[in-house]
This record gives sequence, structure tokens and C-alpha cells, in this order.
Amino acid sequence: MSASTDALLHTPLDALHRELGARMVPFAGYAMPVQYPAGLLAEHHHTRQAASLFDVSHMGQIRLLGAGASEALERLIPMDVQGLGLHRQRYGLLLDGHGGILDDLMFVNRGVTDGGDLFLIVNGACKHADLAHIERHLGTQCTVQPQFDRGLLALQGPLAAVALARLLPQVQDLVFMTGLACTWEGADLYITRSGYTGEDGFEISLPAAAAEAFARALLAQPEVKPAGLGARNSLRLEAGLPLYGNDIDTGTTPVEAVLAWSIQKVRRSGGARAGGFPGAERVLGQLDGAVPVERRRVGLVARERVPVREHVALENFDGQTVGETTSGLLSPTLNQPIAMAYVQADYAEPGTELFAMVRGKPVPMVVQAMPFVPTRYYRG
Repeated sequence: MSASTDALLHTPLDALHRELGARMVPFAGYAMPVQYPAGLLAEHHHTRQAASLFDVSHMGQIRLLGAGASEALERLIPMDVQGLGLHRQRYGLLLDGHGGILDDLMFVNRGVTDGGDLFLIVNGACKHADLAHIERHLGTQCTVQPQFDRGLLALQGPLAAVALARLLPQVQDLVFMTGLACTWEGADLYITRSGYTGEDGFEISLPAAAAEAFARALLAQPEVKPAGLGARNSLRLEAGLPLYGNDIDTGTTPVEAVLAWSIQKVRRSGGARAGGFPGAERVLGQLDGAVPVERRRVGLVARERVPVREHVALENFDGQTVGETTSGLLSPTLNQPIAMAYVQADYAEPGTELFAMVRGKPVPMVVQAMPFVPTRYYRG
């Protein structure tokens, strides 16, 4: 390994990745598997057809404890936290004072522990900044407990439930965006039926000491194979899911990012607990039409078989630049190039034709509704 690789952090599954022949790359400060010997395409298709195990232990796990936890978190995110049912999960957004997105996250109500127990999963590259932000704003209202030393595994695919139920039969009772606490060989696990691939699946939080044994038990199931960051990226793009740092950042608001669906009515203008979060004036103004929305996130499909990557300019028929791609690749499922982009609002309608300027050559693309590949979340 190079000196730069030596300086990276390692997840609890590092030795297992290397045993399985993974190609390791730097990601969010960690050495992470980008793919295994079977290759990205095989891993992608296996996830769509059966079940794949992803190591996502680089992500940040944070608990908010205490009677004021739900009310406190609502001061930082524009989501309905107080109305979230027991063991129910939601997608959330941390915003800055201008309505820009500091990070996106998942949060679940795990029940009553000294009055409340909220469990957050944030992006790996943002977790230390997120923790500081949360502690600074909420530290006097609830207990903020980072759990960055825990492992986090994602088992994704249509046969994920079949494989996981052999180890933990109770997971069959879960539906999309719900969770449960359980034990496996003495280790405390928390499992949600969720993920980042568009497929049915689970995310499993567990002690670092138990992570390798549990991963090996899953990989011993006939449906399960390992998958790396490459397949995770191609799967999430096909599912129309934004990647923080590429498709959303502090320069984008939830409305521009087409994530306004995540803001429940109770937090919107006229709702019982409207506003009160950072950037509320701008975000609610955009929702209400009082503040103009000049650009929007869209999906694009190329008419030619030319992959269109991120940071490619988009032009209209008159040669004017009207947007830029933020993610893009050749879709393994569709076998055609797809991309996400931000375009001027007038060009965001599905069916709009644009041209991606790839090495000086215009590649015709069409705005298309996302997801590109239908999601298959299990809703019961």
C-alpha cells in the first residue's frame, strides 16, 4: 500500500474485503472497496436479481437522546420529527441559513430512552461537520451521542429478505422505512428496511466487533454476493437518488433539488409547526412561489451511446448553456447513458431536448422523469 492508503481509516470489514480480492480506493477518508473480482457490472446485475452486501460503515451514526430530542431536531431540519411513529424512518435534510443543503440523512424513532431516542445516519464525508453542527445547535436540549465506531452493512436486492430472514426471522415483519432492534449471537443490532439502490433491502447497524462475523454469515447465504462503491453508485443513479457533494450541496435548496416531497405539510406554510428551521424563509418562499426557483434537478437520457459524466455543460438548440450535469454513466440495466443535472427551470419539463457537450461534441439528451429504473421497495 502507498503512504496515502496507509493514512486512511479502515472499516471493521477491511480484512474481509482484502480476503475477497476487493480493489480498495480512498473514499470519505476510508479505504473502501470499489469492486470485487466479478466486476461492477456483475455486482450491479446481481443486486437487481438477487442480493448484494455493501459495507457502508464509513457513514456516520448518531443518537439523540432525551425528552426534547424530537422537538430539537425539528429546529434543524424541515421534516416532521415529532409526528414520526415508533420505529418509523424518514429521509431528512440538514440546511444552512440560506436553505442550502449541508447533508442529507435518514432518521428513525427508536422509542423511549429517557424520553426519546432518535437514530440518525449521515454521510461519511460530512459526519464530523454534521456532528459539530448538531452539537452546537442541540447539545443543550438533548444528549448527542456519536456512534462512529459501529459497523453499518447494507443488504440490497429482491432476495435480501429471504437471505436475512434465515439469520433473523423477525425482519420479515418489516416494511419499507421501518426498523427494529434485535440481537444476533449476543450483539445488539438495529435494522431498517431501507437502502440506496432502489431495491428492497436492509441497513444493519451493529457493533464493530460483530461486523465481520455477521457479514460472513450473510455471504454464506446462496443469494448473497459482495458489492462495492461502483455498483452502489450505478444503482442509486438508476433509482434517481442524489449523491451528496455531486447532486446536492450547500448551493442547492430542497426545492431546486426536487426534494420538496420530504417536507411534510405540518412544516410548510399554514402547517401547525411551519418554519422554524434554518433557511425556512427561502425554502418556504420557493414552495409558495414567492421566491423564484431558477433551476431544478432533472434526469437525462442520451439518444446516442456516449456516456455523459458529471460537470458537462448542457446547451439548448441555440447553443446557449442552460445547465450542467452532476452525475452520469452508462446505465447497466437500461444499457444507455443516463445523467442527473441542474437546468434552468424553463428546460426542466420531461421531453425537453438538450445537448451535452462531451469533448466539444454535442450529444443529444432528453429530460426524463426519475427514477430511470422503477424502484421495488417492499411496502407490504
